[in-house]
Amino acid sequence: MNRGKNRFIISFLALPVGLYALFVLYPYFSAFYFAFTRWSGLSANIQFNGINNFIKLFADEKFWNALKHNGVALVFLPPIIISIALFFAFLFTQGIKGARFFRITYFFPQVLSVVIVAVLWGFIYHPTIGILNSVIDLFNIEAMQSFPWLGDRRTVFPSVLAVVVWSSIGFYMVLMIAGMQTIPTDYYEAAVVDGANRWGMFWNITVPLIWDTIRTAIVFIAIGAMDLFSIVTVMTNGTGGPSRAADVVPVYLYSKAFSEGQFGYATAMGLVLLLLVLALSILSLRFTARESFEY
Repeated sequence: MNRGKNRFIISFLALPVGLYALFVLYPYFSAFYFAFTRWSGLSANIQFNGINNFIKLFADEKFWNALKHNGVALVFLPPIIISIALFFAFLFTQGIKGARFFRITYFFPQVLSVVIVAVLWGFIYHPTIGILNSVIDLFNIEAMQSFPWLGDRRTVFPSVLAVVVWSSIGFYMVLMIAGMQTIPTDYYEAAVVDGANRWGMFWNITVPLIWDTIRTAIVFIAIGAMDLFSIVTVMTNGTGGPSRAADVVPVYLYSKAFSEGQFGYATAMGLVLLLLVLALSILSLRFTARESFEY
């Protein structure tokens, strides 16, 4: 009977596992081979190149420029997004009027495609017809009139990061709210009796009890900071901005693979990025580990 049950289970798992192995595992493991080759991506001629791709990569200034921008995003995005998301989550769990409406409104960008968000903000940043410059014109700031936010190397990347923050806050706000709503109200009632204010309750009760949720959010945002492919590609028309001032590793990788036909080199770059993301995830979990509270 057990043998028959096992055959029955295997018969259902064989097809999805086979498809997963063919379309996911096989490309992953193939990347480890192609990273050491010289290949155009279309030609049947694949030449083994040893570690030359990696030597070339570590001497590539454009790669380091792109990686620097990912590093900037990694430093700024997690604290900004989590701080704002925590603020709104705590605010909307205090019984204020219209809290449900604001939750839905702030979560709305998550319903939209990244491409739609990028195109929308592209119009907002437009130097002549954009809403942002129209608002600035009301204050008669001559230096900022018709300012090209996505066309100036000083502002293009901060402008992109601002869009990432705007579009991400709603999701992490809902994540924090879900964690906060599981905290028993008895803790807050006892704190009020002891004379605690709202800030004290937030810092000493709410944050410790939802710390596991915050850790998860940190890892998600950190991984996202090492990507940013879609938003940067659409908002800079795939160029990485003027002088590649908003370039990130995935965008540079894509241009090397599909524009210049250097699939071997691009695969080596992707392999390095994969290892960086894995190391980053492990370090994030390790350095944010703290005592867990059960309730």
